[in-house]
Amino acid sequence: MALKELFDLTGKVALITGGSRGLGLQIAEALGEYGATVVLTARKQHELDEARTHLAGLGITAHVYANDLGAFDTLDPTVQRIHNEVGPIDILVNNAGATWGAPTLEHPLDAWLKVMNVNVNGTFVLTQAVLKHCMVPRGRGRIINVASVAGLQGNDPRMAATMAYNTSKGAMVNFTRALAAEFAAQGITVNSVCPGYFPTKMTKGTLAYGEQAILEHTPMRRLGGPEDLKGLALLLASDASAYITGQNIAIDGGITAV
Repeated sequence: MALKELFDLTGKVALITGGSRGLGLQIAEALGEYGATVVLTARKQHELDEARTHLAGLGITAHVYANDLGAFDTLDPTVQRIHNEVGPIDILVNNAGATWGAPTLEHPLDAWLKVMNVNVNGTFVLTQAVLKHCMVPRGRGRIINVASVAGLQGNDPRMAATMAYNTSKGAMVNFTRALAAEFAAQGITVNSVCPGYFPTKMTKGTLAYGEQAILEHTPMRRLGGPEDLKGLALLLASDASAYITGQNIAIDGGITAV
């Protein structure tokens, strides 16, 4: 098979949660450029509509479904609706996430639960539904979890404390490994990307608090850019990664190398 054919996603349906902006939208651009039919979910319909218009301007067809990952009972019906209206999901990108900044001794329990419900529990329920309805019956699939370098290490004490977020992303790191091992023999690969610091709505507060400290700690001395995540996302979504599973790959300018 020609190398370019290994990366071709023509005919594949890719569901990207939190796909209306930030890293999710960047991943949608990459997968759509290589032929995937893109399906975006997020909480706010107007942001989804804006993302669909943006992608259409790039020649990418996108379908959008407003959905809250924390509303567990809506997730299985949403997957079934996408299956019926667009097609069975070949690629699942678990990107949607929440964060909360507070010192551990002052961290509200309701904020802890919100972060866990979106980043861990909702991701599990949605993934279970996609596996059950789309991937296991067809004997193939690609799952990409967007974890974080925050799940691979503790916080620099100069930065705002994000205990719940770090813990949830650490859970996603091992969720990736455990899921990959369970479904490897069924033609389904599961990997995660672990971004460092990218300018997004979620990281706005962190960057305002300590961008200089981040840059000093980053060997490349820069933040992640709009193209830096795309190549790895495409690799993990395509047949080029058919023998890669259970991996958590940092995209962080070298932060985790030091």
